[in-house]
Amino acid sequence: MSIPYSVLDLAPVPEGFEAGDAIRNTLDLARHAEDWGYHRYWMAEHHNMPGIASSATAVLIGLVAQATRRIRVGAGGIMLPNHAPLTVAEAFGTLATVFPDRIDLGLGRAPGGDGAVIRALRRDPMADSFPDDVVELLDYLGPPRPGAAVRALPGEGTQVPVWILGSSLFGAQLAAHLGLPYAFASHFAPGDLAQALTLYRDRFRPSPWAAQPVTMMAVNVFAADDADEARFLRTTMQLAFARLRTGMPGKLPRPTRDLDAEIGPQMRRAVDQALRISAVGDKAQVRDQLGALIDSHRPDEVILTGQIHDHQARLRSFRIAAEAMKQL
Repeated sequence: MSIPYSVLDLAPVPEGFEAGDAIRNTLDLARHAEDWGYHRYWMAEHHNMPGIASSATAVLIGLVAQATRRIRVGAGGIMLPNHAPLTVAEAFGTLATVFPDRIDLGLGRAPGGDGAVIRALRRDPMADSFPDDVVELLDYLGPPRPGAAVRALPGEGTQVPVWILGSSLFGAQLAAHLGLPYAFASHFAPGDLAQALTLYRDRFRPSPWAAQPVTMMAVNVFAADDADEARFLRTTMQLAFARLRTGMPGKLPRPTRDLDAEIGPQMRRAVDQALRISAVGDKAQVRDQLGALIDSHRPDEVILTGQIHDHQARLRSFRIAAEAMKQL
């Protein structure tokens, strides 16, 4: 039986296009994803990046929820150090009030930007109150607290599902301790994937939010009718990741026929290592690769992402991936 499969979208801004195009593409992909059986449509908070249009994540979530009918919509994630827990609770409580039982809230510990971004957000770069902030946020979204000095209105009583996102053992331990679902960012930082999932499952403590461990694994997918075409589409992500690692982020690049000439073989090896939790090829190959990853790591759900320059090719990739998942 196939496990649930979802979409992680950064609202990429391709070279030659603008943020408005990226947002229209996101709404289009979300509508198609709903028709193709995707369970959730999550977006991630990043700042000061010309190739990503999802910085105002809660706003974009509202637009996607408005443009769809059934699919769950949420954050994968909100970078909690950038926000007061009350403002997050109010924003997502408002979304949950307008779109009941459709909104998710994934929380990350990273700032989603560099030191300049942290200062621009008026945050303390030395502060590390993530565990306490998560607990505060859970209180705001939990049962009504009529006598509390501060209440999230809207927010309290909405019980918005909260996930902990992570790429290290820290998030796994926190999610287990609090009894929250856990999503691992294996699409770009797979090093601790197996250990983190094991730690989370072993240490999980049941809570009002989850009675048993719930895990999600992120996987890059580049699917096409032809395997060579899928590998060509993937070069966009490889090139974008190399540029990010060398301090030159930009809009989502066009794919290239000679990746080594663009980034060099040493950088390519490093990029491919970071992006190794991927499924690339035609439908049969993608099905087999996804099946192997699921068999190895036993997630309760997979969330698929794919930074592809051409919107129509991106749609095709997600459609093929959905067909592959249904065959597992």
